[in-house]
Formats: sequence, C-alpha cells, structure tokens
Amino acid sequence: MKIGEGVEQAIHCVLMLSNLQPDGALPAAALAAFHGVKTSYLLKHLQAMAGAGLLASIPGPRGGYRLARRPEDISLLDIVLAVEGPAPAFRCAEIRQRGPNPLPAEFHRLPCGVASAMLRAERAYRAELATITIAELRGDQTTPLNQAINQRNCAFLDLHERAQTERT
Repeated sequence: MKIGEGVEQAIHCVLMLSNLQPDGALPAAALAAFHGVKTSYLLKHLQAMAGAGLLASIPGPRGGYRLARRPEDISLLDIVLAVEGPAPAFRCAEIRQRGPNPLPAEFHRLPCGVASAMLRAERAYRAELATITIAELRGDQTTPLNQAINQRNCAFLDLHERAQTERT
C-alpha cells in the first residue's frame, strides 16, 4: 500500500498549526515554504482538511489556516481520510471472473480469501490510525529531537503567524 506524499505534508501542517495562538493563523504559502513544497499542491490538501472540519480557513489579509478542533480530537485517520478519501486502499477487481473458464457466478457472491484478507488488514490499519492523535504526536517536549523541532517551529511562527486581533 502506498500513501501519497500529501498525507505526510498534511500531518506535518496540522502539527505546525497545533502550535498557533488561539487567534493565530498561517497562510498556505508560509506552510508550503516551511515544508519545502509547492503551495498549489499543499493548498488542495489544506482545503480538503478544512472541508472535513479539521482546519478552519480564515479569509482576508490576516487569514490563513488554523485548527478547527483541539489536537486531542484530530486523529491520523481523520487526516488520511480527508486527504486520500474514504475508499479502501485495496479495491477488488474480481479477476477470478476473467480469463478462460471463470468460476461460476454463484462463487462471486462472497469476497474471495484475497479480498477478505486485504479488507481485514485495511480495518486494522485504520483502527490503529484512529488511536493516534495530533496531541500524542507532539510527544514529550523534553527530548532533544522535540526541542529542536520546537525551536525551529517557534522561530518560523514568530515571523509568519497572523493574529486575528491586535496583540499587546
């Protein structure tokens, strides 16, 4: 199974947005620059997540994106489904009905062992993604890696975060 690059980008963007002030927003162009990706490509994923209710899109010159839910309420499955859609990764094409001497139609009423196994694996994969939240991914803020990530994020946010109200 291959998950598109958009999922990784979306997860990292949601992690970045989880660091905003309550009235803050980041423009798509800033998120794209921070992650080294094309704005037009990232924008379609941000819009999909906004459409799924994960992000809020703030219009205007001080606008951009922010979380629409708390980090504890956004799972990796939420992001994957917003970006990739709800269709299962495995799609049975019923090849057992093709070629010479296909099986009789009565054997096609139920999924074959291949389709059953793949769908079980998909359910397990989705169930695991549903248990992992953005809050959990933020992790232990005292590890050297997370401290380095936070320093990088904070420096970027200091330059690019847009407040909806004037801060004093």
